[in-house]
Amino acid sequence: MTSPATRLHLVRHGEVEESYHRIFGGRIDMNLSHRGQLQAVSVADHFAPIALDAVYCSPMKRAQQTVQPLLAAKEMEATTLDGLREMDFGDWTGHRWEEIQQKFGVSAFTWLEQIENGRVPGAETGDSLRSRIQPCIDRILNTHPEQTVLVVCHGGVIRVVLSLLLRLPLPSLVGFEVDYCSVSIVDCSEGKAILQLLNHAPWRALE
Repeated sequence: MTSPATRLHLVRHGEVEESYHRIFGGRIDMNLSHRGQLQAVSVADHFAPIALDAVYCSPMKRAQQTVQPLLAAKEMEATTLDGLREMDFGDWTGHRWEEIQQKFGVSAFTWLEQIENGRVPGAETGDSLRSRIQPCIDRILNTHPEQTVLVVCHGGVIRVVLSLLLRLPLPSLVGFEVDYCSVSIVDCSEGKAILQLLNHAPWRALE
């Protein structure tokens, strides 16, 4: 028999403005693109038949804009948690993926390993990320036992959440794709977590 669980729906924000594509955006507070706005509507449609007990959201504009169609449709309000903001990439912020090797001498594709080990100048580290994101997870799970919760945030944050819940090393999650407006589901109960869905993007079916 399956134990009762808190179900977390982890949703990344929609596509951002084109000028920020393939850039380490991090702390840059950018808007959604037109396509991102359509993706947000698709996510709202996806959740239409799903009963949600609570919604939590990053304070950043791209996450707040993503969650608005869902909140309007369900006549709900979201709780904004500052700890869910995107990770700070320090000196990498604003640089394109292709520039990282030339400017910093490392491959951008090892970004989680670099963050984990504090090798990105001025950026958050694995420890500092865990210290601000773990309290958010604890608050949500303690406040909503055996309920269904939507969390709208960022690709980096979702990877940290999965790392914490699944007890996986953060660098190992570089192989976990987290697309714009994708949905991942984790069931949490009795000190364990089970990944039920990873990187499902409802909007793909419409393109």
